[in-house]
Amino acid sequence: MLEPVSALLLDLDGVLYVEEDLVEGAVDAVVRLRERDFALRFVTNTTARSRARTLDKLSHLGFAVSDPELVTPSGLAVRYCRDRGYQRVALVMNDEVKRDFDGLDETVDRAQAVIVGDLGPAFGYDVLNQAFRCVMDGAELIALQKNRYWLRADGLSLDVGPFVAAIEYATSRDAYVVGKPASGFFEQVLDDLGVCSRAAAMVGDDIESDIGGALSVGLQAILVRTGKYREDKGAGVGDRALLGDRLNRRPPRTGDASRRARAPQRSARPCRPWPMRRFGERTLPRRRPAPSRCRR
Repeated sequence: MLEPVSALLLDLDGVLYVEEDLVEGAVDAVVRLRERDFALRFVTNTTARSRARTLDKLSHLGFAVSDPELVTPSGLAVRYCRDRGYQRVALVMNDEVKRDFDGLDETVDRAQAVIVGDLGPAFGYDVLNQAFRCVMDGAELIALQKNRYWLRADGLSLDVGPFVAAIEYATSRDAYVVGKPASGFFEQVLDDLGVCSRAAAMVGDDIESDIGGALSVGLQAILVRTGKYREDKGAGVGDRALLGDRLNRRPPRTGDASRRARAPQRSARPCRPWPMRRFGERTLPRRRPAPSRCRR
């Protein structure tokens, strides 16, 4: 069972929507969470669109989300660069997302950092080779996120991670990862919320960046059967995470074949009804009465 919580971190793509398609029931679920006074943060690893456009998209789909409630890798990357004293940066991302970095100077000449986001089909040899040269000349490699793949309307597709890994391999240097599952991502959200890790839970569809990242810093986790969720991956969430459509009971242990055989098998496809749409007194995680600041 989930311990009492006062805050929830909600992933976007794959949980609330898939590209431009709303996941059925997601809007109502968020409304009901607000009615129960949960502190919410909408967290994303999306690096294909700017922060402003993400807010516009949420509003268009029916989600009332304020600017402070949205957490994006680009905002955290700018903060990291300022903390490190980086002003000259090479930006490997689309022009729209570059707007989030207006306070920094974009250049490949004596760049202090190479920041890698999503370029989609524009990723190619010349782009990666330029980033490789900057890192070899001393620039720090910063990845807005390092997801392996994501779910588009036409199927699973490569995400930023494989391209970051190529630069890491060629330069023998590890990237500093800003987005999930980096511990700094979750710690920053907890600091903004003013709660300890035990008082918060992450809701996501990605077993690595959402669930694994949250558990690694002490958050509770709920894996939903939407977006990129796959039954074979979900079987390994362990005892500390719950499946999103079974919030009122623990999922079967991976070693218990008989219980696993009785569990319903569901195929993953985009825009399935969000399991949390049926949230009620028996299925919502219990809210912690007072979000005390406890040690993490």
